[in-house]
Amino acid sequence: MRFPVLAGVVAAAVLLQVLLARYAVGDRWVFDLVLVGVVYVALRSGAAGGLLAGTIGGLLQDLFSGTVLGVGGLAKTLVGGAAGAVGSQFVVTRPLGRTLIVLVASVVHRLLMLGLIAIIDQQWFGVPWMDMLEETVVNGACALALFHASEAVPAAVERGRMSRRTRWGRRTW
Repeated sequence: MRFPVLAGVVAAAVLLQVLLARYAVGDRWVFDLVLVGVVYVALRSGAAGGLLAGTIGGLLQDLFSGTVLGVGGLAKTLVGGAAGAVGSQFVVTRPLGRTLIVLVASVVHRLLMLGLIAIIDQQWFGVPWMDMLEETVVNGACALALFHASEAVPAAVERGRMSRRTRWGRRTW
């Protein structure tokens, strides 16, 4: 995956996160579309792309969210690199398999964030399991839709392109 595409996916994820976070119902709908974008890039381009997308996406999200700058960048960098390594090691191509990686990445990311914030603040507040479950489910649903769309849209464009050709212009074997 080329850098402009990688930057576009991460920028779109950050923009959607910022725009949709305003409409979260009383902060009950917790989601992390930037993490979904980072894992998408990692699965498409490998560990190096995941590291780069995680760094850029995490720092941008930290910048816009007002939290400690660098905590989200570090957590997303580690998760993006691991997701890219797992995706390239096991060659995960089906949307359900990729969604499973996003689900695991959501849990690992949340635990990393809690651990890093606990180290910085020198306090441990515990793990909010229900919030983590809700975030994981919403991230998984968004990832499943993204992975299905990323397979369906190019195929539909190709079918439309083939249907516009004349009968004599098609190659038939």
